[in-house]
Amino acid sequence: MSAEKIVVSGIRKSFASAKGLLPVIGGVSFSVADGEFVAIVGPSGCGKSTLMNIVAGFESSDEGTVRVSGTVQTGPSPKGIVISQHGSVFPWLTVQQNLMFGLNGDGHGDKAALADHYAAMVGLKGFEASYPHELSGGMLKRAELARAFVVKPDILYMDEPFSALDALMNLRMRNELLRILGEERHTVLLITHDVEEAIYMADRIMVLSPRPTTIQASFEVDTPHPRKLSSLRAQELREAIMKELGL
Repeated sequence: MSAEKIVVSGIRKSFASAKGLLPVIGGVSFSVADGEFVAIVGPSGCGKSTLMNIVAGFESSDEGTVRVSGTVQTGPSPKGIVISQHGSVFPWLTVQQNLMFGLNGDGHGDKAALADHYAAMVGLKGFEASYPHELSGGMLKRAELARAFVVKPDILYMDEPFSALDALMNLRMRNELLRILGEERHTVLLITHDVEEAIYMADRIMVLSPRPTTIQASFEVDTPHPRKLSSLRAQELREAIMKELGL
């Protein structure tokens, strides 16, 4: 790991409710190294997605700062791409057109060839001319991954990216993501409710407390890929994280 890519300092956030201000984030600070994969887990409703939106620049905090590559974040950066459970492909564009959409400017060479390269990388070769409604759920998620990677983002912000998929496709997509990350260097911040997903993929796991959320614990995942969730180390981590979550 090298220099710090993301530095989050003293983030606080409240929302207005019928009973007055509802504190959601109660003072969160952490950093993510360049090229590091950090997963964030926490109880339902603790503010995980709100925290992600603030770090990615889509929402402002009441207090605190987020620095990306040393610069204070004041809005979404083209260097970061969000992949969420809701999907972000355009239904009126083909797979190839979706992948070319983010390739602005002239510094990308043959955009169609680049789009097709990433379609092939995620296993969509032969589907470049297909529209989203012609793809299965798993293929749609592959298209979304390719659309994120084609613009070569510094940072991937992932909010429950595979939660809508069945268990087998979920595992395939995790492996697909890890394979691509093995070929291309990216910094990843993953929000998930799935502790095993975090253990399987991340270099480090942060556990959030109930609302107003703070970082309750942090765990290094120091086993090489590919990982077996049945290993003693993975089981120890799972038990320790579940204990922090009160389970």
